[in-house]
Amino acid sequence: MTLDGMRISTPARTWLDLAGLIPLEDLVAVGDQLIRQPRPGLEVRVEPWSTLPQLRHMISKHPKLKGIVKAMEAAELLRPGADSAPETFLRLALTAAGLPEPELQLRITDADQDSPAADLGYREQRIAIQYDGGHHLSREQQSRDNRRDEAFNAAGWRYFKFNADDLSRGFRRAVIQVRLAFRSP
Repeated sequence: MTLDGMRISTPARTWLDLAGLIPLEDLVAVGDQLIRQPRPGLEVRVEPWSTLPQLRHMISKHPKLKGIVKAMEAAELLRPGADSAPETFLRLALTAAGLPEPELQLRITDADQDSPAADLGYREQRIAIQYDGGHHLSREQQSRDNRRDEAFNAAGWRYFKFNADDLSRGFRRAVIQVRLAFRSP
């Protein structure tokens, strides 16, 4: 592609090239970011950097490239909706532990775009899960987070928050807590 008069690699080709260099989970996290829909008002761009069909097309064009098997595996794990790499890692930890695939950007009221949303969760079990990264430390973000947390709690959801400490431990505590929530009524 051309950007400002300079030829550069497309996002899809860069993702494919990374397949030979980085672990599967990281490749999935990069892919999730490429295909996620930008958030209006929070970002300048209005389209994803790439699409899953574009990534799959790139895979099909380069069947002998180093890392191609990993790229094919990663493509099956990509989901639009993760707003950060830790959210992807949390989703992958839950599914690797045998838990069902969580819904991403789960709203209390599914059809209401103004309804508070958790990063991921399970609607039928009323389990909401949030990953709080560093930007959640600002006073303004904490106020928004508190309102969201209170809304889920008031609606009777089991609500879990995880952070960088949980990430550094491979989300083991998250898996245990969510598994227990599935077992309790």
